[in-house]
Amino acid sequence: MLLKKIESCTAHAGVIGLGYVGVSLMVAIAGAGFRVTGIDINPEKIERLKRGISDVPDVPDTILGPLIASGQIQVTTDYRVLSELDTINICVPTPLNENKTPNMQFITAAVEQIAQYLHSEQLIILESTTYPGTTEEIVLPMLQPNFNKKIVEADCSTTPPNLSSDPTKSLQVGLDFYLAFSPERIEPGNSTYLMTNTPKIVGGVTSKCTQVAKTFYEQFINKIYTVTSPRIAEMAKLLENTFRSVNIGLINEVALICDRMDLDVWEIIDAAATKPFGFMPFYPGPGLGGHCIPIDPHYLSWQARNYDYHARFIELASEINSSMPEYVLDKVIHALNLHRKPINGSNVLILGVAYKKDIGDTRESPAFEVIRLLLDKGAHILYHDPHVSNIILGEGETFHSQTLTSALIENVDCVVILTDHSTIDYDFILKHAAIVVDTRNATRSVQNGSNKIIKI
Repeated sequence: MLLKKIESCTAHAGVIGLGYVGVSLMVAIAGAGFRVTGIDINPEKIERLKRGISDVPDVPDTILGPLIASGQIQVTTDYRVLSELDTINICVPTPLNENKTPNMQFITAAVEQIAQYLHSEQLIILESTTYPGTTEEIVLPMLQPNFNKKIVEADCSTTPPNLSSDPTKSLQVGLDFYLAFSPERIEPGNSTYLMTNTPKIVGGVTSKCTQVAKTFYEQFINKIYTVTSPRIAEMAKLLENTFRSVNIGLINEVALICDRMDLDVWEIIDAAATKPFGFMPFYPGPGLGGHCIPIDPHYLSWQARNYDYHARFIELASEINSSMPEYVLDKVIHALNLHRKPINGSNVLILGVAYKKDIGDTRESPAFEVIRLLLDKGAHILYHDPHVSNIILGEGETFHSQTLTSALIENVDCVVILTDHSTIDYDFILKHAAIVVDTRNATRSVQNGSNKIIKI
């Protein structure tokens, strides 16, 4: 029985999609004693993982390597291994299409493979962020083409009638296999809240599905919070990240207002944050980045339109956040103008291209849009990021991270701080820079050279 295998950690677990979430999850499952097989369509990634090389900064080689070497974790591009697995977590990307509608191709591709090898006593959990209804309206019909909601909601103590003459299509959710949604909650670079001590939301298609999924996560996560359906769990994930998007949009708009009023928005936020109730500080910046906040609200607003509702508040926040790179461009133009220099032909040094401090993750980083805008205006771009050795922009143009020297800083016309990495010496920057545009308040503690700083 699957529950006994899970409780004894003898179940063979699988993870589809070995990106930031998948690798972290794979290691956490293995840490509980499970044998784990990871699956990814990228053969180069699989070869690196087989050598114990992690692409995920939060999972160092020293942790991954021994698990690979011992065979407790195996990785492959071959989906046939699905037939051997007892549990499967789907951790594939869910990007947006060009028109900002959900792109489900990676989920459907993974589920197509699972459907081929689906067998009794198997648990499937979708972790990829998506819109409410995905698990039951897309995933479930692919796994159980004869799905009948009335049967699922009936007393599961008796075996339902076979709805299909094809015996391979007779597996019933909640009876033969189990399906749930449990959103990932990984924050890159967060050393306080890891996978094991971050509460996990679980919503199954049936109560038995929820029970099996909950039992699985209980083996390696401290606290599990169950909800009544996958749709609730899917919506909870979107609420978490839409909350952040909207509040960042609010503070970005306040920053624009403060700029017009010649007020320091950073000092204002610090003052407001002294209130011990009813206020939570958010901070402005050059735009949104990461794999969730710039994307998830669009999933929610898209789904809302399917219910004849226009999510005006959410879309307005997205519009404000998306406009911030243009605002940064205006600040750079203003900074150069103070030194009587045109942006066309000026040398601009970008500090930080990762989407947040002290990590090397560049997914959806606003730095790329800021750099593109500067290049379009004729600026010459150099960058430094201690966590990102090179970036590729546009039609394959490659930029390499420069070593910070006094000569480098003195020979550029403007320094722009887009990511406030802790290892960068901002006193050193201010000592040698002609002018600095600071989008993160990274220079707040600098003692000398404040007259060179232009903040957003």
